[in-house]
Amino acid sequence: MSDNTQILPTPERLNADPRFTGKGITIALVDSGFYPIDDLTKPTNRIRAWVDANDNQVRALPFKRDETPTWPGFDDNASRKWHGLMTSAVAAGNGFLSDGKYRGMASDAEIVLLRVSRAKGGIPNENIERALKWILASAEDYNIRVVSLSVSGDPYKKLLGNPIDEAIHALVKKNIVVVAAAGNDGVRRLTPPATAPDALTIGGIDDHNNFDSADTELWHSNYGESNRKLPKPELVAPSIWVAAPILPNSELAAQAQVWFAENDRANIDAQKLITPHYQHVEGTSFATPMVAGTVACMLQANPALTPFDVRSILVATAQRLANASDEKQGAGALQAGEAVRAALAFTAQKFAQTKSPHLVHFLYRDPRAQRVEVRGEWDNWQASLIAQRIEDGVWHAQMPKPANGFYAYRFFIDDKTWLDDPENPQRRTNPYGEYDSVR
Repeated sequence: MSDNTQILPTPERLNADPRFTGKGITIALVDSGFYPIDDLTKPTNRIRAWVDANDNQVRALPFKRDETPTWPGFDDNASRKWHGLMTSAVAAGNGFLSDGKYRGMASDAEIVLLRVSRAKGGIPNENIERALKWILASAEDYNIRVVSLSVSGDPYKKLLGNPIDEAIHALVKKNIVVVAAAGNDGVRRLTPPATAPDALTIGGIDDHNNFDSADTELWHSNYGESNRKLPKPELVAPSIWVAAPILPNSELAAQAQVWFAENDRANIDAQKLITPHYQHVEGTSFATPMVAGTVACMLQANPALTPFDVRSILVATAQRLANASDEKQGAGALQAGEAVRAALAFTAQKFAQTKSPHLVHFLYRDPRAQRVEVRGEWDNWQASLIAQRIEDGVWHAQMPKPANGFYAYRFFIDDKTWLDDPENPQRRTNPYGEYDSVR
């Protein structure tokens, strides 16, 4: 890739369905800081609110569609705004500064921006926790259906039940899809929010800025397990050659104007500039809003989808990389157009057995599993229900509905590992300090 100015627009490289642009859906983005870039505010403002989660008293500034949004410090010289500026544009920018060419995945979606960086830098866990709790409390006011987390917290001493992962669990239980970045070190290590079992954790790929999937390879993103030993990431998406706006009023923005006027190719290429207003960037921070924007389009196509429907569709439509391990790629590479088209036609039965009021169905997804049992209260946790592999990495079991209609259960994997159901948000704590799923 030698010519930066030939960077592919994100929707084109992901074969997005042009009929769906996230209209009617709000995405909440949690990041270090933000800027009201023209790609989000013109010709109509789509920033619904800016939220500062740095203090115990969270401050929110709502905006109308016919006003120009501003907030304290948005136009100062602090560098912490560029990251959130770019992630928000990758998710929902309309490409205003490029006549629509470098738009994001959900170019008609509305957004809520939650700042979690301290004034002097750094993102403490409590700021992420506050942001997630604010989203939970305010989701109905802003029609928030998707949360995009391009942030990383600090490790908790006790991962199971940590506040960030629990806040994500509460959001998913409220029918909100949460997407989190895996990280960029290429190591087997994850920190919250990427560890949340209920989040879609997103790793990275390098498609070499072309449409030939045979050239696609893994990018150096992190991988590992959730706090319930579930493999992460769930998906991978482009993490390099990603078009995003340059921070206005920055030194780079001023230099870009000069370099393009003078056709200074050395500096244009060195700074990865595409146009005087855009550059290409890299990191799972940008793969994550691609997925979040795709989810917004899926929900526009089918607003009845639950977070678990969305997960099922994304996993089922992902394209596996032949040269990468399951551990590092999850289900495979995001196929945005296919996912949206599947959402349009989706019924709950499409990815499960035909439902009966007299039967209970269980689905478990894990490409590493060799044997899956379902154990529960109905038979005092004995090994009476063996799941069958119905396709690669997907296990299914069914049984008559228990007489009392309410029961706790867990999966027992490979005769050694107990897990609650990652696709069922209803759960309780058992006497061993772990979780049982309940129905």
